[in-house]
Amino acid sequence: MNRNENDMLEKEEIFSKVLRAGRRTYFFDVRSTKADDYYITITESKKFTEEDGSYHFKKHKIYLYKEDFTAFSEILNEMTSYVLNNKGEEVISERHQKDFKKEYNLDTTESNQNSEKSFTDVDFDDI
Repeated sequence: MNRNENDMLEKEEIFSKVLRAGRRTYFFDVRSTKADDYYITITESKKFTEEDGSYHFKKHKIYLYKEDFTAFSEILNEMTSYVLNNKGEEVISERHQKDFKKEYNLDTTESNQNSEKSFTDVDFDDI
């Protein structure tokens, strides 16, 4: 790589943050345009593991330019508020995972005992 290409790479990425969320990782990057203005890229990288133990990543990227920041932020805030106000913060999609365990045919004694469990009774191996 020559000096000019190296300068371009250093100039392109200005500021970065990473959010690791289970099998997904989100990369937030401030980058520079050729005109030396800034924009944001948001990349979702999701790990997929094959049956043989090998894995690959699928990546999706969006580009967000300054002229769209205000509208994007307003809509994102509106959408996240809507979801939290209507469904709360509990993540319910976990029950659709193939390793989710649900007990069926509980008698009333078991049901009462399970409903009286405290937070400390959570088995973190299941998370």
